Amino acid sequence: MKIWAHRGCSQNYPENTLTSFEKAMNIEGLSGIELDIQLTKDGELVVIHDEKVDRTTDGIGFVRDFTLSGLKALHIRTGEEKAESIPTMREVLELLRSRLQNGLKLNIELKNSVYPYPGMEEKIVKLVAEYGLQDAIVYSSFYPNSLLKVHELEPDAKLGVLNGSLSNCLFMALGIEDLLKLERGSIALHPSGNGLDIPADMVSGRTVRAWFGGHLYPSKPTGGRMDFVRFENAGVTNVFINEPEVYL
Repeated sequence: MKIWAHRGCSQNYPENTLTSFEKAMNIEGLSGIELDIQLTKDGELVVIHDEKVDRTTDGIGFVRDFTLSGLKALHIRTGEEKAESIPTMREVLELLRSRLQNGLKLNIELKNSVYPYPGMEEKIVKLVAEYGLQDAIVYSSFYPNSLLKVHELEPDAKLGVLNGSLSNCLFMALGIEDLLKLERGSIALHPSGNGLDIPADMVSGRTVRAWFGGHLYPSKPTGGRMDFVRFENAGVTNVFINEPEVYL
């Protein structure tokens, strides 16, 4: 089973922060890191999961209504004296670049299924190309049109279809592969770990990266352990988890 850090090491550190990514990049044997991007009011790529800042910062409101400087003024609670701010995608690539050049992968989820963020695909593809990291990146989205746009901009880009169920991921991937005339199995499936609703033989030969919400910082770890054998038997090849340091 290949293990990815979901929003960084997000069980023991604030999610989608430079700290959570730094902790993850230093875990030996980690396959990759997953994060989420959105656009600010002034068109800057920032790394944050929710469309609103309320849950993870001391601010209130939608990400899209803040300028970058406005977002940077917000604090992310760390449980320590030092607070953090929402990172830009450029800051994250600067942090991870050396590891991404040496085998670590980065899954960039385009958070555009609620609000479309015009131009986000162009911005992230251009930024990744600027750093020369195309081979290290997987682009995923709940919004298939966004994946079509990424492919148009970067035909060799690795894509992943996000959905709550494995069956929906499969059928969407099949449709996109037919539409783009891609080889069968070239698009990865990114279902919820609780939505493995079809037999494993239906996804045989495909990359299946299952995501798990679970507890996030500052919630305390439960101490439970995942049964990877069960997920492997269901066809899962990779997992996005909040506490990868426990398993590696």
